[in-house]
Amino acid sequence: MAATPTTIPRQAILPPIDDPSVHLQIDRLAGKYLDAGGLVMDLLVSIGGGAQGLLDRLPGFVRHRLDGITLAALNRAFDAASRSRHYVRDRGDWFNRLATTVSGAAGGAAGLPGAMVELPLTVSMLLRAILEIAAEHGFDPDAEETRIEAIRVFAAAGPMSDDDGTDLGLLAAKVTITGQTVQGLIARIAPRLAAVLGQKLAAQATPVFGAVAGASINFAFAGYYQEIARVHFGLLRLARETGIPREALTEALVDRMEQRSGKALHKPARG
Repeated sequence: MAATPTTIPRQAILPPIDDPSVHLQIDRLAGKYLDAGGLVMDLLVSIGGGAQGLLDRLPGFVRHRLDGITLAALNRAFDAASRSRHYVRDRGDWFNRLATTVSGAAGGAAGLPGAMVELPLTVSMLLRAILEIAAEHGFDPDAEETRIEAIRVFAAAGPMSDDDGTDLGLLAAKVTITGQTVQGLIARIAPRLAAVLGQKLAAQATPVFGAVAGASINFAFAGYYQEIARVHFGLLRLARETGIPREALTEALVDRMEQRSGKALHKPARG
């Protein structure tokens, strides 16, 4: 007779975190994650009746090409972001946010065609900002491991999502796979990011109004992904400095976010 599988208690897998200072840092990171989808994001969601309403506005040929457009944008973004860091020194959050905002306004002024041309530039600027935050936390922006973690930031719920920023895809332990490459991870994340960028394109589809929408959305996108990157690399730095496994810190972060938000979140997969 086959043995009945037993469930291993969580604490038998993940060690308890007893250091109060670590819990204080986790609480700060939880606040940043939940605040990333704040008032500006709620205003953006209201444009045209929310996410699905925006996506339905896109012409069929654009919707069908979104995954490919996003995949190409992500593949080119690393080269563009890396080159820019060699010629222009890191300028910080507000410079990156302003540059992204100007790019969105310029793209939106020309309606949908302009927004589609501007989209790869926006992705590159967002990635550049994420890599700057990685460097700020002590990680080498040119290292393959750092680039993988930077791409994972894009797995978070988009800034126009209606889930209050509680999708923890970027924290999932299963994404950390031995031998995982930047290209492999890009292919996995592109469809998710495509849905986010599709909302952006639709909001920018009308000339003139598109300039305002493009500027507002890019301003919000930059702020959102900068905060998510700070949570992501902050957690990685905490794991490196304390020796506590990343999975244990992630579990503690999810628990703290549940306490703050008062609702159960989608738990990251373990294993």
